[in-house]
Amino acid sequence: MIRMKPTIIIEYCPKCGWLLRAAWMAQELLTTFSEDLHGVTLHPAEVAGRYSITMGEEVLWDRKQEGRFPEPKEVKQLVRDRIDPERSLGHSDR
Repeated sequence: MIRMKPTIIIEYCPKCGWLLRAAWMAQELLTTFSEDLHGVTLHPAEVAGRYSITMGEEVLWDRKQEGRFPEPKEVKQLVRDRIDPERSLGHSDR
């Protein structure tokens, strides 16, 4: 059985100037999970102030709910826990 690789969507507020933040997070995820992800899509939000990260139907991070932006380490751990819980992330696990 072929397992479909997930796609992560980072929705960001372009009016807030968060494109570079979203692109940096995408780079971090693609570097760490290059063989495990189908891709990372950057999606400009229509709602001001939005910054969220989803994988499939699941919201991994929502800035408004959490009250802050995530650190790459946090998002990498969330992604890893869903696609390969036994995998070590090295320094990102500390």
